[in-house]
Amino acid sequence: MIKNWKDLPWRLIITIALVALSILALVPPAQRIRLGLDLKGGSHIVLECIDTPEAPLDEDSVKRVVEIVRNRIDQLGVSEPIILRQGERRVLVQLPGETDPQRAVEIIGKTALLEFKDETGKTLLTGATLKNAQVQYDRFGRPTVSISFNKEGADLFAKATTANVGKPIGIYLDGKIISNPVVQEPILKGDAQITGRFTLDEAQNLAILLRAGALPVKVEVIEQRSVGPSLGKDSIRFGIRAAIIGLILVFIFMLLYYGWMGLLADIALVCYALFTFALLAVLQATLTLPGIGAFILSVGMAVDANVLIFERIKEEYRSGKTWRAAIQAGFDKAFKTILDSNITTLIAAALLFFVGTGSIKGFGVTLSLGIICSMFTGIWVTRALVDLLVQKPTFKS
Repeated sequence: MIKNWKDLPWRLIITIALVALSILALVPPAQRIRLGLDLKGGSHIVLECIDTPEAPLDEDSVKRVVEIVRNRIDQLGVSEPIILRQGERRVLVQLPGETDPQRAVEIIGKTALLEFKDETGKTLLTGATLKNAQVQYDRFGRPTVSISFNKEGADLFAKATTANVGKPIGIYLDGKIISNPVVQEPILKGDAQITGRFTLDEAQNLAILLRAGALPVKVEVIEQRSVGPSLGKDSIRFGIRAAIIGLILVFIFMLLYYGWMGLLADIALVCYALFTFALLAVLQATLTLPGIGAFILSVGMAVDANVLIFERIKEEYRSGKTWRAAIQAGFDKAFKTILDSNITTLIAAALLFFVGTGSIKGFGVTLSLGIICSMFTGIWVTRALVDLLVQKPTFKS
């Protein structure tokens, strides 16, 4: 009999600790698990690159558009965005949870060509040599954008300001003037400040555009739609309902068919679900609607490991071995089969992640984590529960 915690099997102690850590990782679940566009809602935007005489379209320019759009979105702080090239000249952008889609369109769709021009309209300098752009405040507390140039840009800016002391140098963004300051003295260190009666949001947006750089070609927004949070809530509700129904049916089957061993498998299955969602939270992976489907699919795989183990144990027990010996032999013989079957599925899930896009990646991620957790719970957690049970006198024969 177990008289104190020191008599508990070491596997069970580690399992209890992992369960406690998993619970901590999931509290509160609404804040710890990231949801994809299909569950959380957000914005779906399609951009098309336009071929113009001033900026001809080619393969390299489209690739640069994808990278610059990605840089701009990263600075918006959107979690798990999807930026993909579609066809020869289109770029797909999906922003889960974006509450201000119009702001996103304005930022990712602007060319953001920064130019410094003299009184005659001659371009003295462009934003191509910018090193950084940050929001700051002037002495009256108004937001401004402070910019700095690299060495090449600093030299050009020094020449431009030296030649235009007492004259205005217009600052243009995409051909529109945003500021027209008069040069008081030469600026030799490559630092400047853009003012223009900005709101804080406008200054932040301008800083993001300048940091990410100008698009090499003109782009147009040809599709923009929002995925409402109500659709996401419906998907979550139906997905959770399907998962609960599946789990209940599995619980009942295992309990009726395997008796006390089925009860242990059900407990291990609860641990499996807990570990899977805890890993999703810790790794900050995105849960999508296909991901919920992958979780439901991997429930069957988690049970399959226990079925293999229990059938081996029953075979060994029928051959005349004691329960202790049958349990040991059953786990040993089932291990290779469980490992082989799960590794082949894990390879397929990894291919879905690396080759797939969008929600297919979400399916691959959840399935991969589910496979890993199913192997662990089948081989480790179930064994820990069985070890606890065989401490009873009825199993000492």
